[in-house]
Amino acid sequence: MNSRRPTGASKPDPEEQKAIAPGEMPPADPIEPAYPTGPEAELDDRERCVSAHHEQRIIAELQMLADPTPTKVRAILNGLGYTDERIHHLKQDGGQTRFHIDLREDGGRLCESGLAAGAVSDVVPCVAAAEGPFKITSEVRP
Repeated sequence: MNSRRPTGASKPDPEEQKAIAPGEMPPADPIEPAYPTGPEAELDDRERCVSAHHEQRIIAELQMLADPTPTKVRAILNGLGYTDERIHHLKQDGGQTRFHIDLREDGGRLCESGLAAGAVSDVVPCVAAAEGPFKITSEVRP
C-alpha cells in the first residue's frame, strides 16, 4: 500500500522541477500531440506513418554519402527498392542533390521531398495529386 498521497502542499519530484519553468505546475491532464501542419495535414494517418518509415531509411543511407551526385543518389534510392519510375526531379543543387519520390498508391497522395547533402541530408513528406502524372501540390522543402 502506498502511504504517499498527492496534496497541494507536496513538493514536486526534483527531476520534474528541472523540466518545468519556475513557479509553474505540470499539467494534470495528458498532453495530446499537436495536429499536423503543412503537407502532413493533407495526409491520412496511414500515410503519415508510412512517410516516417521511408524518411528514416532514406536519410540513414544518404547521410553516409560523401559526394551526393544525382547518379549516386539514384543508385542509393534504387538499392532501397525505389524504381526509376518513382524517382522524380533528381537534380544537383551546388554540392547537394534534390529529389522527389512518388509513394502514391490506392488513391493516396504521399510523396517525399529529399535533400542529399551528406551528414545533413533530410527527407520530408509532400503531397502529390491523387491521380494522373506525378505533380506536387504541397511541400515544405528540406
